[in-house]
Amino acid sequence: MSKNPVHVIGGGLAGSEAAWQIAEAGVPVVLHEMRPVRGTDAHKTEGLAELVCSNSFRSDDAETNAVGLLHAEMRLAGSLIMSAGDAHQVPAGGALAVDRDGFSDAVTAKIEAHPLITIVREEVPGLPPADWDQVIIATGPLTAPSLAQSIAEATGADALAFFDAIAPIVHFDTIDMNTAWFQSRYDKVGPGGTGKDYINCPMDKEQYLAFVQALLDGQKTEFKQWEGTPYFDGCLPIEVMAERGVETLRYGPMKPMGLTNVHNPSVKAYAVVQLRQDNALGTLYNMVGFQTKLKHAEQVRIFRTIPGLENAEFARLGGLHRNTYINSPTLLDPSLQLTSRPGLRFAGQITGCEGYVESAAIGLLAGRFAAAERLGQAPSLPPPTTAFGALLNHITGGHIVSDDEPGKRSFQPMNVNFGLFPPVEAPKVEGKRLRGKDKTVAKRRAITARALADCRAWLGPPVRAEAAE
Repeated sequence: MSKNPVHVIGGGLAGSEAAWQIAEAGVPVVLHEMRPVRGTDAHKTEGLAELVCSNSFRSDDAETNAVGLLHAEMRLAGSLIMSAGDAHQVPAGGALAVDRDGFSDAVTAKIEAHPLITIVREEVPGLPPADWDQVIIATGPLTAPSLAQSIAEATGADALAFFDAIAPIVHFDTIDMNTAWFQSRYDKVGPGGTGKDYINCPMDKEQYLAFVQALLDGQKTEFKQWEGTPYFDGCLPIEVMAERGVETLRYGPMKPMGLTNVHNPSVKAYAVVQLRQDNALGTLYNMVGFQTKLKHAEQVRIFRTIPGLENAEFARLGGLHRNTYINSPTLLDPSLQLTSRPGLRFAGQITGCEGYVESAAIGLLAGRFAAAERLGQAPSLPPPTTAFGALLNHITGGHIVSDDEPGKRSFQPMNVNFGLFPPVEAPKVEGKRLRGKDKTVAKRRAITARALADCRAWLGPPVRAEAAE
């Protein structure tokens, strides 16, 4: 059996987790990290798994929170990132926050001490050579320009994005369909469509003018100096469009033409906010054209003034910032492998996941898949009912590509959330009919219980291969 090493490029959370999983399976690893040979504008140290933004891994509630569930599944899988996070936890209520230096030092020490992991401090300037037959690229949102260029050349000009244009995503079951309605503009039936492919939220003139003013007055986040993010006309933030004139949005993403309110057909809306199905399950809808730099609290406040979205719950809020990620659904197979080059996998934020924990989780999966292949086994994919599987499915195939906007990327980075999971029915409680928040909590508990049971079954008893000679 071959014991050639697996090469992991990038020593962030995803790369460190991938290297750990591979080594724990008994397969040697070479971990390539360019710092300190070449720094980035965001990193301050040469430590592995450095946290460059927040020190929070978000909620640790595994019963009613999707990221908390992902924490639990990662712990079951022997995650290095989670064990280091647990060991260096700082008080943060129900969230898991960590001492960032202690956390990075712990991950670095574990990686350095592992007998099957070799750390090479060097920049990998292009795609790996052909004799590296098992490789994971986990270089994150600040991938070195030369490597990013090589990836773009290998995957196609439209396959690599350097800036997120993120629109908010809403949980479908929190949209008031007594106000909103399903209809495509002019009832157009596109490829795979029905003529009722959008959710439409109507505004009268007074509501529209108040909404535009709220966009202009809302607090915005500023670009970090190193982001240098330009505005492109194809993905202008809505508040920038509003600045160009009070009617601009009515002739852009909020145009009311070709739409008839089924609840009040005789009254023509002055403006319409459209939401488009975002995942194959139909549990998530994105707000079309609503990329924004409004602060998150402002987004929630302002967007809940939209008729039909008064009680909206957001799976993701909008943003526009620098990133480097590939168009994974069109490029990767279900085991995160580049379809055009077997043996080359991607992991972490470069695949289009968002967040520390999600990045590490995809690194964990990529590491397990690469180790299995090195050991002569077929990669075992996690069930779609697990947080692992739900996130993997979004990255590699669960996202719906927009056919009605040719040339636009529709795949965007996302955090794990319950909208990515196959739905379940809320368990019945004898003598009580669950409604509202109680029903939502019951459904989430059912999803997490199913996920943890399926994750344990998928992982099976802990097995480690013999150490490499």
